[in-house]
Amino acid sequence: MECDEVMLTVRITAAEQLLLRRLAQGHRSDVSEVVADGLLDIIPTFVSPGDAHRLLGALAAPAPCALTVWLPTPLADLLVPGAARIAQVTQVRIGSASAMLGAALRLWLAQDPGRLAENLSVMHAGRPASALVAA
Repeated sequence: MECDEVMLTVRITAAEQLLLRRLAQGHRSDVSEVVADGLLDIIPTFVSPGDAHRLLGALAAPAPCALTVWLPTPLADLLVPGAARIAQVTQVRIGSASAMLGAALRLWLAQDPGRLAENLSVMHAGRPASALVAA
């Protein structure tokens, strides 16, 4: 039996978790959908060595909270070549898809919350960005 979603657990901070929940609430969505949107937003940026090293920095920073999310299988499958690209550029191998997702998610959440809301609004045209982040 084939599954169309993959469950992954990532480590993030309490502040990152709160921001993620606020974005999901403002987007009238669940956290997993916002994580998937964030991944689609951040993955294309991992082409330069600087971006790869920023991802490793996000991976190394302490993150005490565990968060379980569901991703569409095709999107989760992008984590493996993404990790391979990071290893190619930095010579550091990321051990799991969860670690790759956690680092990518933390980098995405490190952006300005207004920009995140705007990106979500653009991805799902029709909802005002100002409603996506309830401060």
